[in-house]
Amino acid sequence: MSGLSLEEYDLLGDSKYRAYVAAVDKTLRNFENTSEWADLISTLGKLNKVLLSHMKYPVVPRRITISKRLAQCMHPALPSGVHLKALETYDIIFKCMGTNRLSQELFIYSAGLFPLFSSAAMNVRSALLTVYETHFVPLGQRLRPGLNGFLSGILAGLEEGSDHLE
Repeated sequence: MSGLSLEEYDLLGDSKYRAYVAAVDKTLRNFENTSEWADLISTLGKLNKVLLSHMKYPVVPRRITISKRLAQCMHPALPSGVHLKALETYDIIFKCMGTNRLSQELFIYSAGLFPLFSSAAMNVRSALLTVYETHFVPLGQRLRPGLNGFLSGILAGLEEGSDHLE
């Protein structure tokens, strides 16, 4: 249990949190059976439902695996619908954890989010900027460890005359 935070270890004493972990595990297994992008959207929807029903817990179980799956959903070859559903999942996770925990776990989630902007469709760019504005900008100085990746991701996608340049 060395990968668990002290807070998560304490939560494992709560039977409802253990049920949450089991539900997340079950949903994550669904990712292994996806063969089309529509399957990814459906699985992300199931994950969102599990996360939304357990919003009271600031610690998201299996966050490393979840972040890897979300990063895979941000692959440029996938359609914008998958990207938008994954951004919805990121938004739910960030709302659950709050800014303090996000600043501590920034490295976990940034790998999937930061590279997306330059290859994203316009509607995805708008949603991604909303996630950045809502969750990353309020971090202020706590964003500093990830600032290079954040700026590289955004600046690479901005073009002169773009709607998002402002």
